[in-house]
Amino acid sequence: MSARILVIDDEVELRLSVSRVLSRLGHEVVLASTAVQGLDRMAAQPFELVLTDYRLPDLDGLEVLARARALQPDAEVVVLTAFASFPLAVQAVKQGAYDFLQKPFKRADLERVVGRALEKQALAAENRRLRQQVDDRGRSPLDRIIGQSPAIRALLRVVEQVAPSAATVLIEGPSGTGKELVAEALHGLSARREGPLVKVNCSAIPETLLEAELFGYQRGAFTGALTRKDGRFALARGGTLLLDEIGTLSLTLQAKLLRVLQDGIFEPLGSTRSLQSDCRVLAATNADLRREVREGRFREDLYYRLNVIDLIVPTLRERADDIPLLASHFLAVHAARNHKVIDGFSPDVLAALQAYEWPGNVRELQHAVERAVVLTAGRTIDLEHLPEAVSAALARTPEPLGLTVSVPLGTPLEDVERIVIEETLRRTGGNKVRAASMLGISPRTIYRKKAQDAAETE
Repeated sequence: MSARILVIDDEVELRLSVSRVLSRLGHEVVLASTAVQGLDRMAAQPFELVLTDYRLPDLDGLEVLARARALQPDAEVVVLTAFASFPLAVQAVKQGAYDFLQKPFKRADLERVVGRALEKQALAAENRRLRQQVDDRGRSPLDRIIGQSPAIRALLRVVEQVAPSAATVLIEGPSGTGKELVAEALHGLSARREGPLVKVNCSAIPETLLEAELFGYQRGAFTGALTRKDGRFALARGGTLLLDEIGTLSLTLQAKLLRVLQDGIFEPLGSTRSLQSDCRVLAATNADLRREVREGRFREDLYYRLNVIDLIVPTLRERADDIPLLASHFLAVHAARNHKVIDGFSPDVLAALQAYEWPGNVRELQHAVERAVVLTAGRTIDLEHLPEAVSAALARTPEPLGLTVSVPLGTPLEDVERIVIEETLRRTGGNKVRAASMLGISPRTIYRKKAQDAAETE
């Protein structure tokens, strides 16, 4: 099986030697001496496999790995290095590398690793092809919800469990967290996925028009009703209706919505004939409906009818580990839309993105990255391209948490270090940038220590 393979290494002899071995096996080999040169090659053509040195003149192998995965997620990557260590190997594999080869390596080892990587790549390609045949969209409805943090993985597990049911679902979370994406995933994984997903933002339509918008109306039902019009409940027949910002409904409309949910019937304005509702209802809100019930602004019976299943979408700070992944995704999207080639973010930008609190959540992050893409004239996003509030977060000294850690006398120094890091991470909600700042170390040190701990437990 022949493949197109990219080799990135600043050692001329090694590049040529690897090229000779792989060419004799029938592969097409493309060479690059720097990371930027190699990434340019990836932007121009597809590869099944990338072999990259860990120590390159411009970028290290883990950064090349991250950017290569962003450019071509389906390509396998093998990291080469003369500075091998087990924790480094674990870190590379955890970040998506297929394998790790220590220089100098034997020809047999190279052939073995390349052969296995290409077998995996071919199997993955075949699986994608088969999935494409089963589903023309070729993607899971969950794919648009980007993240690997524990908080987002827990949410996706519940979405998968709930989606096939007919239950009404209440999706709660602050603005900008992605509640609409959750609703789309629930619809896409449901038995009603072939039907329409109809959305209505209850806060965007004047109250005087919202009833007609939801239930429809007959000709002459009110001034200006010159023709008959179906409402959103009718348009969602056989599918799903998403009622966004449900907390803004008036008490009058809440009573009419409750009747539809309880009895499954509704009447268009100006009609004496009842129609049967045939749609699954999802509701979304950024309001605290429990408080709204207590203060008399939301019907308690409607709240419990909507809240058969309650999904709470985490804020971006609660899934801070997803910030680099989300930022890279938005960078790729907006660079393509603006016809720009941008390699990535400077280290200071990544640190600032993780230090900022993101009150606007994922939506604010997307807007910040889009702004940076528009403003940059080069191939790297720097601090000057970020909104001032975001870039200023890097220089902000975190307030002391007043934490103390008790360690028994005689505890090995290595264990003391691990305990202090773990406790600081726990107190900062997993924010590695803030924890590193408090401890006077770099975030890279925390990542390295976590990788070592993971290696020791495997």
